[in-house]
Amino acid sequence: MSRLAHSEIHMIHRIGWLRAAVLGANDGLVSTASLVVGVAAAGSGRSEVLIAGLAGLVAGAMSMAAGEYVSVSSQADAEQADIARETRELEETPKEELDELTRIYVERGLDEPLARQVAIQLTEKDALGAHARDELGISETVTAHPLQAALVSAVTFAAGAVVPLIVASIAPGAEITLFVAASTLFGLAALGGLGASAGGAGIVKGAVRVTFWGALAMAATAAVGMIFGVSAG
Repeated sequence: MSRLAHSEIHMIHRIGWLRAAVLGANDGLVSTASLVVGVAAAGSGRSEVLIAGLAGLVAGAMSMAAGEYVSVSSQADAEQADIARETRELEETPKEELDELTRIYVERGLDEPLARQVAIQLTEKDALGAHARDELGISETVTAHPLQAALVSAVTFAAGAVVPLIVASIAPGAEITLFVAASTLFGLAALGGLGASAGGAGIVKGAVRVTFWGALAMAATAAVGMIFGVSAG
């Protein structure tokens, strides 16, 4: 009797680029749409709205890239410092490190003799890898990649920001606010669902969560635009 091959698809390997991509596209769409809605609500013309939106796109993409690079670089530096420290400890106190690895496996549910055997075998194969993974929680799956995070954030921010700009450029002049808000909410729902699906989470929950905060941001900037528009008038 033949057996079907057992296969599993896990989402954790996507966490590095997925986090940056979802955050970038969401921020690009929400911040640029909010800026466009706010400027339009103040009574500005189409050209002023588009200039403000384009400036927001460029500034936001650069800011996202810089912020992600700095943030993820700091994480990478911390990981490298921990790896270097662990390397020294393995060279200087190998017995204590073996004992430490054994205790980790005991705390995870193995009895001590088996935990010791596992620790010895893993140490013989790749001592640093075992300690990095099981003591420090660092693995290739979740390790920090600054350039990847920065590039993905910038590109996805720009991609998200382009949507409200396109809508603002073709919408009737008196209804820019309405068209941009409606298309943004639709885009946020799609983005939230896509991000949740790619991460293996609930699509509806992801869509509702992203859409709610986007609507709140646009409502706030629209209110600001109308207040200052009335004051200027």
